[in-house]
Amino acid sequence: MALFPPADRPLITAIGQLGFVNPFLPERIELERLILGDQFVAGETVWSMNQLSGSETENLEQISLLAARVVSAAQLKLAKGVAASKRDLQLYVDLALYHLFDQFRSDFHQMIAAAHTGKKERTVTFWKKFSKRHDELFAPCGEQLPMEFDMVQLEASHLLACFFQVRRAFFHVFYFIVGGSASAARLRAAIWESIFSHDLRRYQRTLFRHMDDVTTLITGPSGTGKELVARAIGLSCYIPFDALKGRFAKSFVDSFQAVNLSALSPTLIESELFGHRRGTFTGAVADRVGWFAACGPHGAVFLDEIGELDGEIQVKLLRVLQSRCFQRLGDTDDLAFEGKILAATNRDLMVEIESGRFREDFYYRLCADRVETPTLRDQLNECPEDLERLVLFIARRVAPEEAASLAGEVSGWVTKHLGRNYAWPGNVRELEQCFRNIMIHGEYRPAMVAGSRVSLNGTDLLGALQAGQLTAEELLQHYCRHVYKQCGSFEQTAQRLKLDRRTVKRKIVEGNADS
Repeated sequence: MALFPPADRPLITAIGQLGFVNPFLPERIELERLILGDQFVAGETVWSMNQLSGSETENLEQISLLAARVVSAAQLKLAKGVAASKRDLQLYVDLALYHLFDQFRSDFHQMIAAAHTGKKERTVTFWKKFSKRHDELFAPCGEQLPMEFDMVQLEASHLLACFFQVRRAFFHVFYFIVGGSASAARLRAAIWESIFSHDLRRYQRTLFRHMDDVTTLITGPSGTGKELVARAIGLSCYIPFDALKGRFAKSFVDSFQAVNLSALSPTLIESELFGHRRGTFTGAVADRVGWFAACGPHGAVFLDEIGELDGEIQVKLLRVLQSRCFQRLGDTDDLAFEGKILAATNRDLMVEIESGRFREDFYYRLCADRVETPTLRDQLNECPEDLERLVLFIARRVAPEEAASLAGEVSGWVTKHLGRNYAWPGNVRELEQCFRNIMIHGEYRPAMVAGSRVSLNGTDLLGALQAGQLTAEELLQHYCRHVYKQCGSFEQTAQRLKLDRRTVKRKIVEGNADS
């Protein structure tokens, strides 16, 4: 008797694969469609949080019931001593892993949500239940598994740690990286790979031990959510579970520390990161443990504005990345850095390298893993509905009791007064301030058009044009000045614009006077 009927193997294979795919790539949707057939509920092509319901997907419940039935039937056969082929045993293991995770999905979610409210409990109250169910699923096939099966990866404590990490990663990506645009979807998928690599099977086998050694560089314009990306990665590191104590090695909410380098002087940067000995400099009245030492294993340090560092500190950080060692200020003993480093910048580091302001060797140590955040304008060009989604997301953070009414008010004001094509030069950070302005004053006046007259550079002029915020007179003044800078004379400017020379001169002079 076969463990699985041949006709059911494609279905069972698809369910097993579903547990290992990047949930934010189209492959997940195709697998769900293959598994459910006519019962598949079509939704958005991009998996993003529905801000109104918070639902992940309607198809998961159907797949859960199907997986439970198939696992139960196969488990019964194994208990009766049915000899399974190597292929069927692998199918069963994949299916059982999916089913085990699915059974405790809500328990992991509640544990994560509680931690974000301040309950940083490392003890897993459902550990005994999890361990019992694990043994029920895998004990019947244990003796039949071939030697090449690595039983370590099927240990209950390791699986609990992996499942908790997967659920944390999903939580911090799905619920915090908002947007239905293709660029937002690509960002979510890239974050997932930065945590697990593109091969979750390999990660579960061995890479979970090594991913902290890989530095992640997050790039993108100012205000595009680079720290959100860093938090999603830093709060989703692998944390071992101690089966005897029934608790994790550390609380994940304590595992992430952000350091804004641009806000610190060079001496303070070194003290914050490396720590110092008492008396090393004026004001060092006691020994200080820096963030690299405090991080410990399974934690992450986020270095924001990495492009602002001077050369001397770049050299010291390069040593940390190369050797995973550092020294406190005023000390000669080497200390080991055991966590993960994340860094972010809004600068073009290749330009900084060419200008001599950024070390090339330091850059190539930083960029083993790169994630780029899209502009808000790019997201809205692809999916205009993201404006309402983002406004509601902000409202739920700023004023949760009034979220629905405030979100509607802000979205309506923006659409009416700024227009759907407003450039949002400050990206999501500007949208957040726009929200607060409208909440307090009932309006928002972008800084670049704060007066009755505008004085804009070339980049902001494009945004003002898209938003329809210039009068015809102001537009002509700015365009005349722009062409004049290229031509260098009123005469040539007038010829290119096919205007009278005196008109061109007047527009340029008046425009400069108004500026």
